[in-house]
Formats: sequence, C-alpha cells, structure tokens
Amino acid sequence: MAKTPSKPAKKNAQPRFYYKADRLKPLRAFCQTARLGSVSRAAESLFLSQPAVTLQLQALEREFGTRLFERFGRRWTLTQEGTALYELARPLVEGLDRIDKDFQEKVGNQETAELHIAAGSSTILYLLPEIVSKFREKHPKVQLFLHNVTGQDGLGLLRNDGCDLAVGSVLDVPSDLIYNPAYSFDPMLIMAKDHPLAKKDSIKLADLSPYGLILPPKRLSTWRLVDLVFQKNRVPYTVALEVGGWEVIKQYVAMGLGISIVTGICLSEADNERLVMRNMKEYFPSRSYGVVMRKGKLLSPAAQAFAELVKPGTIPSRSYFESGHSER
Repeated sequence: MAKTPSKPAKKNAQPRFYYKADRLKPLRAFCQTARLGSVSRAAESLFLSQPAVTLQLQALEREFGTRLFERFGRRWTLTQEGTALYELARPLVEGLDRIDKDFQEKVGNQETAELHIAAGSSTILYLLPEIVSKFREKHPKVQLFLHNVTGQDGLGLLRNDGCDLAVGSVLDVPSDLIYNPAYSFDPMLIMAKDHPLAKKDSIKLADLSPYGLILPPKRLSTWRLVDLVFQKNRVPYTVALEVGGWEVIKQYVAMGLGISIVTGICLSEADNERLVMRNMKEYFPSRSYGVVMRKGKLLSPAAQAFAELVKPGTIPSRSYFESGHSER
C-alpha cells in the first residue's frame, strides 16, 4: 500500500502559544493582578484596558492548564497553583523592570539613582536623621526621597511601588510584607513639672483616670493602643485633646493642658527641663521600629544599603528612658 504523502509544514506557522516570545507582558499582568487582587486595578497600574489584562491571564491559564485565580466578584485571589507561579514570576518580573536602574548603580553611575523611603513623622524626626546622614555620606550620588506618610498609607505606598522601603513601627504585619524590627522603645507617661502625679515615684494605670490625656488623632495606632489598654484593664479615662505631632504634644503637656503616653523614641534628656517622665511598660507594650519590605521584592543596591543601616547601634542609645528611670 502506497504511503500517503505527508502535508508540508506551513511556512511561518505559529507555535501553539505564540505569546511565549513576549512572556514578560502576561507575567507582569499576572503579578500585578495577584498583588492588587483586582484586574481593573492591575490594568490601571499597567496603563492597559481591563479586557487586555483578562486575555493575558486567560492565556497563562491555558498554557499551564490550570486555574491561577479564584474569582469572587471583582476580587481575584490566587489558587494554590497561582501562588506557586507568583513566587516564581515575581522576582523575575521585578528584576527585569528595574534592570536599568540596577545596571547604572552596579557600574557606578549613580547620578540617576533614586531611593524612596516611606516613614511617619516621628520616624523621620527622631529615628532617621543619623541613618540618613550616614547613608548620604556613603552614597552621595543617590537622590533620597522621604515620603511622610502614616500607617496604612505607608504600607499602601510600598505595595503600589511608590517607595522602595518603609521604616517605622508595625503592630500587625500583613502576610504580603516582611518586617525586620531593629529598635525597641518603652512607653512613657509625661506630665508637667507641677502636675500632681509628678510627686509619685510609682504610678498605677488607675492613677491616670482623673486627668485628661493628650493623644494623637484616633486614626493613628497610638490612640488605638492606649484605648485598648484602658479598656482591657477596665480603667476609665478621658481625652482632653487630640493633636498630631509628638513635639506639639510635649509642648502642650509642658503647659499643663494634660498628660500623655508617648513612645520613648520621641524623648531626650533635654526634655527633663520641662517634663516629668515615668516608664509605663508594666501596662503598655514597647514599640519596635524597623524596615518593612514586600515579600519577594528585589531591592536595589541603594535600598539594600539603606536597610543595612537600620540596625541597632546606628542611632544614639535611649536606654536612659527605656530602663524605667524616673525624674523628679
């Protein structure tokens, strides 16, 4: 029996999934959707249409033969297989996206190098000056940006690639972030020199009830932490004034307008001239400060150098106020 001649292969025939020649685009769309949990937000961040991102995600699912996302309304959540792909793809995508900057820094051309740090006011004012000074001394050509943001705003900036690192205090660490604490500061009660409590060496939480507190705004973690401690111990309290900024709070306390619970990071020996301080670590937890990073994010050499400086011993010791020392 004569063999049937095989059909000649078509010229320029495309492979089954021809987009493999440009895999970066669908993988970038995949990583952005996984990180933001939304196709529309991923499309917005990539300056693409939502249908274009959806098609790229569908193409990836066809290639790998599995579902990468579970859809819950507008919320897209990674499946087990999607999580595995995300762990593999994210460092590759981020590495390619910043290869130009990394190359310039690697070869020593730092004129175009930028480093963006998110931090709250207290961190910028009390923790970072010595660190920034050391960094500028070692890396004078890196342009440094300090973004003054608080709480969730700083973490949101980190998640959306608005900054390279965040530095500050994190009470509850989200699963997509890494927090490396480096410093710890005790909670301190501060009051004016002539305040009735200033005469007491040992102060109980209940002793604070008759006096109005001066606290940061409710939206900040300090206010919520103070409220939680009083509620847990069933001790009544009143807030005389809400105001932003530890320096303002210290000034108002010194004027006799109320008392406050502050973190030791904002106190110095110079404050002894106008304030009386008592350590309250028996009731309130210490606050740690350190570096916050996105899991799996590849840090630039400049970001790595800055993170390396945020470690114990970089800033002057404040153990005087962390040891429970009382000033009369």
